[in-house]
Amino acid sequence: MVESPFDVEIEVGEVIDAEPFPEAEKPKMTKLWIDLGDEERQSAGQLDHHYDADDLAGRQVLCATNLGSVRVAGFESEALTVGVPGEDGYPVLVSPDESVPLGGSLY
Repeated sequence: MVESPFDVEIEVGEVIDAEPFPEAEKPKMTKLWIDLGDEERQSAGQLDHHYDADDLAGRQVLCATNLGSVRVAGFESEALTVGVPGEDGYPVLVSPDESVPLGGSLY
């Protein structure tokens, strides 16, 4: 196993709200507000290929929370919502199979 030069913290969050993000340079972007249990973070992702923003609220997702933040078209993205490429190459969200406590870390 190769050791990483840094540790990535992956935590469980719940999408509080989501909305389309047409101002972003990349197409099909979505703004997310995520509850991590003890705090809330914002995230932006290219999710509109597989998800309608109205259907994301209440969904548990995995987020990388210690990578810093990046400004996307004026929106502060503070967490990287974890996904894997679908057959079309666009992100499919990674989620727990069952409801788990918010803020739990991936091990």
